[in-house]
Amino acid sequence: MYTSSNNYYSYFGISNDLINQASSIEKSLSKIYSELDKIKEINQLKVLKAMQDAKLSDSHFNPSTGYGYNDAGREKIEEIYANVFNTEDALVRPTLVNGTHALSTCLQSLLMPGDTMLSISGKPYDTLDEVIGITNHPLSLKSYNIKYEQIDLLPSGDFDKNSIVNHLKVNSDIKMIYIQRSKGYSRRKSLTINTLEEICNLIKSINNKVIIMLDNCYGEFIETREPTDVGVDIMAGSLIKNPGGGLAITGGYIVGKKSYVELASQRLTCPSIGKECGLTFNTNRLTLQGLFLAPSIVNSALKGAIFCSKLFQDSSYDVYPVYDEARSDIIQAIGLNSELEVIEFCKAIQAAAPVDSYVTPEPWDMPGYDSKVIMAAGAFIQGSSIELSADAPIKEPFTVYFQGGITYEHSKLGALMAYNNIKKIKE
Repeated sequence: MYTSSNNYYSYFGISNDLINQASSIEKSLSKIYSELDKIKEINQLKVLKAMQDAKLSDSHFNPSTGYGYNDAGREKIEEIYANVFNTEDALVRPTLVNGTHALSTCLQSLLMPGDTMLSISGKPYDTLDEVIGITNHPLSLKSYNIKYEQIDLLPSGDFDKNSIVNHLKVNSDIKMIYIQRSKGYSRRKSLTINTLEEICNLIKSINNKVIIMLDNCYGEFIETREPTDVGVDIMAGSLIKNPGGGLAITGGYIVGKKSYVELASQRLTCPSIGKECGLTFNTNRLTLQGLFLAPSIVNSALKGAIFCSKLFQDSSYDVYPVYDEARSDIIQAIGLNSELEVIEFCKAIQAAAPVDSYVTPEPWDMPGYDSKVIMAAGAFIQGSSIELSADAPIKEPFTVYFQGGITYEHSKLGALMAYNNIKKIKE
């Protein structure tokens, strides 16, 4: 199978010319990569210190049974997460089935009839439409007389501070300010920690009782600080994204003020139980080891996203963000010219996968979305977004979302194969 050629990428159909182009790109990115390595180092030490301060022991990897009362491993995981994210408490459970579930648990536990939820980063991710009531559902927040309002970001991608201030001053029933850090299925810029710090300070200066909640999916360990370091009261995310480090097999997390996390735990189980019960189904070691590796894994994915951005930008494609722009998530959006280009891009990512590389992804009617969606992900953990993947709604403007790669080399290969597929269309 293997030859003496130095171009091992040729096994994947990558030409010497494209490899030379890739090498040139990497040289131009060396300074950016070096800065990312400094962030990785700080976050790695942060996670290590959190585990040491919690006195983590191999005994905490042991499973419990039945109700799971006094599960030392589960409690240790939550202590470590609270340490890492600098919060009073944490809820980290395999029974939070995904990021949407974690977010929904927060919303349903903290908002009561008559309250208003104000999203200040535009409409949240599509899978929350039925949760909120943007799309009708008998169990939505709207069905319980919980109101939803939103303020879109400015065309620049910044918060509309004037509208936010006016809303807070006029509407006394606003219980929660909701923020989505990542771009989701949009071309907007993701929200940096400095930007979040400014808006949190502004909000609290007007109403220090309002709950600031944040969707942190795709954003963990991108910067040296997290949103809960700068004023966010409660936030949630998925363990099969950044913090799981490619090892967590399922789960989600909620971190924040103790009273809010406790209410979320009571929504997840029931008011009389809260955090006291719940098995971890022998996932403790993988959850903790994944967290330990996460700063390094996120660093690899981030470098891959930047490489992909530069590769396509150099060929005159619109990319969001551009390669040297400040980032706050692992997602790279690429504006393509047609449905065919979107499909060929995703086919290449699937073909680059270690799992199911022989499968061909096709657009399909995925629940929770208003158009067909194509998803490419040959991952060790089903649906893992920290592993190399790409997805896109099949609608204009045609935009594909590239993310992940638990090694930089794999992310780089995926970008090159996607570029190669699209180049063949033009030829």
